Amino acid sequence: MRGAVTINYTLIMYETTEDFAKRTDPIHKEAYTASWAHYVTALRESGIVVSSAGLQSPETGTTLSRNGGELLVQDGPITETKEQIGGLIIIDVPDMDHALEWAARCPGSSVEVRPNLNPITK
Repeated sequence: MRGAVTINYTLIMYETTEDFAKRTDPIHKEAYTASWAHYVTALRESGIVVSSAGLQSPETGTTLSRNGGELLVQDGPITETKEQIGGLIIIDVPDMDHALEWAARCPGSSVEVRPNLNPITK
């Protein structure tokens, strides 16, 4: 007998510059960390988490892009935007409705939900 069919969805969490600042601000850090801890704990206890990672602030990244065949390397994000990717969580749920239910519980500024393509196997 086969189990229920599930699909991996990636929840892509976006954060504002202010959100990133809360991570290290002595006044806001505890509340910021607690809100995420509750959410991540609920996800893990549900048994649907495949993988997850928070990301350091955008300034710590390096972007590679191609222009006319030339590889360009730029420190930080490509463009200045109001929100940057703060982290991602891959979950295994039956459908988009379930993925959206979990995304709605996220304490972040906004969450993009995308179904994953078939995984790359070794």
